[in-house]
Amino acid sequence: MIEIVAIDTPELGDRAYLATDGVGAIVVDPQRDIDRVERVAAQRGVPITHVFETHIHNDYLTGGLALARSTGAAYHLNVADRVSFARTPVADGDRIDAGAMRIQVIGTPGHTFTHLAYALSDQERVLAVFTGGSLLNGSTGRTDLLGAEHELALTKAQFASAHRLAAQLPGSAAVYPTHGFGSFCSATPTTGGASTMADEMRVNPVLTRSETDYVTELLAGLDAYPAYYAHMSSGNTAGPSAPDLTPPRIADASELRRRIDAGEWVVDLRSRTAFAAGHLVGSLNFELDTSFATYLGWLIPWSMPLTLIGDTPEAVATAQRDLCRIGIDRIEAAATGQPAVWAANASLEQFPSVDFTLLAGRADRSSLVVLDVRLHGEWQQGYIEGSLHIPLHQLAHRMDDIPAGEIWVHCGGGYRAAIAASLLAARGRQVVAVDDNFSVAAEAGLPVVTR
Repeated sequence: MIEIVAIDTPELGDRAYLATDGVGAIVVDPQRDIDRVERVAAQRGVPITHVFETHIHNDYLTGGLALARSTGAAYHLNVADRVSFARTPVADGDRIDAGAMRIQVIGTPGHTFTHLAYALSDQERVLAVFTGGSLLNGSTGRTDLLGAEHELALTKAQFASAHRLAAQLPGSAAVYPTHGFGSFCSATPTTGGASTMADEMRVNPVLTRSETDYVTELLAGLDAYPAYYAHMSSGNTAGPSAPDLTPPRIADASELRRRIDAGEWVVDLRSRTAFAAGHLVGSLNFELDTSFATYLGWLIPWSMPLTLIGDTPEAVATAQRDLCRIGIDRIEAAATGQPAVWAANASLEQFPSVDFTLLAGRADRSSLVVLDVRLHGEWQQGYIEGSLHIPLHQLAHRMDDIPAGEIWVHCGGGYRAAIAASLLAARGRQVVAVDDNFSVAAEAGLPVVTR
């Protein structure tokens, strides 16, 4: 009996997998914090003998090389991937035996030119296929990460790869993608968390649409993706080491103030409600939840010194783990506890946190700046009449585009609005954060324009 264990990373919308026959184990697409993978193997009492990468990842730093070195496992990458470390190269058509497990290598270009899938058999029948960023649950991986000049060719290749999998594998084969659980590597939203090839043939646009329709719809739907992606491919081809998760040293109030005054980022991990109620002037709010690493990595200037403020040491440790997965390894310092501890006698700044009903109730809305920081695709589906649209990832560079006056900032659910409000407040702007779901804006009485 072969067991497949998903090792979920909801913070980035990805999954790694460990498969074991009870004697040994293989791992596919591990995240950088490999202690989680090693713990799964240890719980089952099996050594890890093989580590596989479906592709050179663009949304996180891999733990594959570090895991292979730690365990003595063979590290399998596409022979065509140009990397600066020793590995065991594989190519389309290769077969690797690992105890009772047989792994068939299938070339599936599309998400990248050298993307591979791995079909897992118990020597007699195909049980599953690890599809990486190729065939996802109800979707496919995005095809624009290598540049606009390649996206058409890659999208067509993605279509062909999906159809190759459908033709080559039995309908009963379970589909185990790496991306698609909130990852920006997914071209469109995915459906559910479990699937088979037969399921995908019924519902996945790449297998139900014509090539022309699939290509047109996928390319038209692509939106912005996190800026930190630009650093992931080079980091993965260089071979990331295991992260150092030693707790950062403690910063006192004077150090926090000094770092803010020097233009460094001091990031407050507390809830957006707590931050709005009182925070250090100039600090920024990235609430510690599943979106934290994505948006901090997207917005922070790369190599910017970073200091964290959290309710507890555990919160800082969680943030540190999240950030190591995208290559932000250096945390200058951290402060924890209640504001009286890390703020000392410093005065705290506040701004209102409201809902759409309060905004709708303002009779003088014409005197306000209503700022929408959602992505372009979200804005196209509906927006508040008269609002100013600046996607969050553009905000820091477009501050001068915002008129004078009080700014009421909103997004789709409140998380990004809180980030934007903190960025604006740090620039000295008068701000109100709308902590509400945009789906209720029209019901609250606001004029929502739909196309």
